[in-house]
Amino acid sequence: MQFSRRTALGLTAATALGGTVRAQTAPLRIGVLSDMSGPYRDISGPNCVVTARQAVQDFGNRGFAVEIIQADHQNKADVGVNIARQWFDQGVDAILEVNNSAIALAINAMAREKNKVHLNSGGASSDLTGPGCSPNMVHWTTDAWANANSTAGALAKAGAKRFYCITADYAFGHSVQREVTRIAQAHGGQVVGASVYPFPQTTDFSSFLVTAASLRPDVIALCNAGTDMINCVKQGQEFGLEGRKIRVAAMIGFIAEVHTLGLVQAQGLTMTESTYWDLNERTRALTGRLRGKMANNHYPNSVQFQAYSCALHYLKAVESIGLARAKANGLEAVEAMKRLPTDDDAFGPGSVRVDGRKLHPVYLFQAKTPAESKGPWDYLKLVATTPATEAFRPLADGGCPFIRA
Repeated sequence: MQFSRRTALGLTAATALGGTVRAQTAPLRIGVLSDMSGPYRDISGPNCVVTARQAVQDFGNRGFAVEIIQADHQNKADVGVNIARQWFDQGVDAILEVNNSAIALAINAMAREKNKVHLNSGGASSDLTGPGCSPNMVHWTTDAWANANSTAGALAKAGAKRFYCITADYAFGHSVQREVTRIAQAHGGQVVGASVYPFPQTTDFSSFLVTAASLRPDVIALCNAGTDMINCVKQGQEFGLEGRKIRVAAMIGFIAEVHTLGLVQAQGLTMTESTYWDLNERTRALTGRLRGKMANNHYPNSVQFQAYSCALHYLKAVESIGLARAKANGLEAVEAMKRLPTDDDAFGPGSVRVDGRKLHPVYLFQAKTPAESKGPWDYLKLVATTPATEAFRPLADGGCPFIRA
């Protein structure tokens, strides 16, 4: 198995610590496993490597070296699982990001078996802290339950009763559709139909949109992300859905997708993010440190901020128990992450629940009109905030097996 651009990254990360490291001291090794070349490249991918390296730099010289490596899972479960197994067997201590829920669920089991650490900042299936949970994992992503609760919940409260789902045929897509159905029914509505399509082979969504429009839903809920979501929005505008008073809503969306669409096409699109570069002084300061380092001169989105926050908290946990203990016992490192309060420039103060769920507020945004935007990447306006105490599925409802044990 060949890994992409691994050389020199570890040296860069270790150098950022600014101290002299004894040759016999093995560094803490974090592998960023992501979509480096496919449809989710811009919302995760290489820029998650950038933010992980920024976390190492911001952590500073705390007495141990940190090596960051990276690989492309290509959105293929067998490729991702094989890379994870080789990394763990070759001494990688933690795997970060994993923006594919099927791969992430498999790594959950593997990390537990090998007593390593799974720092999931990318996979959005709520099953990661439900039936597929692991005591060796923390989940930093705003998951399907939270996104549906925020986006679909806001639409339902505003009067939407009829939802139609366009769903990518993988773990995350099905998880989102399940949560949209729950939200609609809880508000006296229903999902009147769904189109489930093969991923990543599908690029033409016109037949799904025509079918959806024929059922006259209030909302077409996009249970997908990345390039697929962008194509759905574009093609929906071509079919004139807005003129039929059918709202297209992204159940999970990112500023990078708004950037690709442009505000002329994206304006009015609602989406949920866990944070935003222009949310407050701290997010703006972190964005400033990242400017010039991000691929394609992008601004960071929530997935990339999540990779930063998760990696930084892991480093703090390793410091708290000592490098040797953290490398020898991944479970102990994760338990330290749960004990320590979280605090960083991406999210501010927070905590990690016993099932590994990172708790923070969730924000509903709407894409601005071109006239409302005041400059580059000024794309979103805040519509509503769900506090951390309400943002995620209650612990008792998750069904995480090791919590009941």
